Amino acid sequence: MSYQVRELTNGIRIVHQEVTHTRMVHCGFVLDIGSRDEAEDKVGLAHFWEHMAFKGTTKRKAFHIINRLDSLGGELNAYTTKEKICFYATVLHQHFGKAAELLCDITFDSIFPPKQIEKERQVILEEMAMYRDSPDDCLQDEFDDILFAGHSLGKNILGTEESVSTFTQRDFLTFLDERMDTSKIVFSVVGNISFSRVLAKVLPFLENIPAKTTIYKRTPVEHYKPMTSLSYRDVTQAHCALGKPALSINDPNRFKLYLLNNVLGGPSMNSRLNMALREKAGLAYSIESVYQSFTDTGFIGIYYGTEEKAAAKARRIVMRELKLIREKKLGSLQLHMAKEQAIGQMAMAEENYAGLMLVYGKNLLDKGSIEPLDRIFDKIRSATASELLELARHVYDEEQFSYLTYLPKEE
Repeated sequence: MSYQVRELTNGIRIVHQEVTHTRMVHCGFVLDIGSRDEAEDKVGLAHFWEHMAFKGTTKRKAFHIINRLDSLGGELNAYTTKEKICFYATVLHQHFGKAAELLCDITFDSIFPPKQIEKERQVILEEMAMYRDSPDDCLQDEFDDILFAGHSLGKNILGTEESVSTFTQRDFLTFLDERMDTSKIVFSVVGNISFSRVLAKVLPFLENIPAKTTIYKRTPVEHYKPMTSLSYRDVTQAHCALGKPALSINDPNRFKLYLLNNVLGGPSMNSRLNMALREKAGLAYSIESVYQSFTDTGFIGIYYGTEEKAAAKARRIVMRELKLIREKKLGSLQLHMAKEQAIGQMAMAEENYAGLMLVYGKNLLDKGSIEPLDRIFDKIRSATASELLELARHVYDEEQFSYLTYLPKEE
């Protein structure tokens, strides 16, 4: 599939891919601003901004924002990550102009009404309470804080009750003024619409946005130190996490690590960890191994839950699989099957056009270009068993692992 890119004089980029065998258009703004860009005493502000974008602009009240696309059968949504904020929509192709105009409005003209801030503050506090009731979510958030201790990448995207309770309209306006840079904004479009029509609809809005450059630079991650943490919680299982920092999004070996992670504990049921811990030992309902990359670092993490009495045995099985992937080369058939599986998963992901639209925006921001999927496939296919073994010895070095465990409180 081919895509087109247009950069405006204010630095905003438009990326587009036409897909004619659908009635829909997926479009959205991807901004290179995330929770890692917050000041130490403003944790959670980026996520709160994502919520407040729907609560009023210079020309719309909250109801009109919500109703604008819902009444057309479309969807309007947003999310915040450690490094990105995304505002996006899906509509029938004939309504693209309305979606694009609304997205421009909430992204650039939000006014953060004080009364709406107070209402949404309570919504976010409820969201925090919901996450606290989910041990899996709590485990992953707390493990981030272990891997990136003392750094903003380790902070909870939602913030804290203390920080969220203090935010004012001035905080949002200051954050946007200090962090929003038009050269770090991409408007991405994938769907049944031509590039010429996209430009005709969005240029009247986007070209009028003043160019803005910020001097803000992200603080690099340094001085990782392995840690072990054990705590007792209101849980019925032992919940376990282990891992360490890993390769950044710009590391030339990251697709090899993607392949390794897929073999070890990726989404497929035939992953080594799933086969060993669930299918053979029956000790866990689910176990996952993740590799997540950021612009300057990344991490690998393994997460699972098991009965408290089986926790020691489950840990031994996990460590055995890690030792195996560090010390034994994949056989030729194993390697071939692993490559085909990873390539198939990526190809399926490309069929998710809403996801593809967001990936295009993020890739332009992080790498300055969009790497063709065939080139990524070539990199995966070219990986040798020896290269993967050498990478595994470095990345899965258990002496550098951190560990986090939740155990049930004693009655």
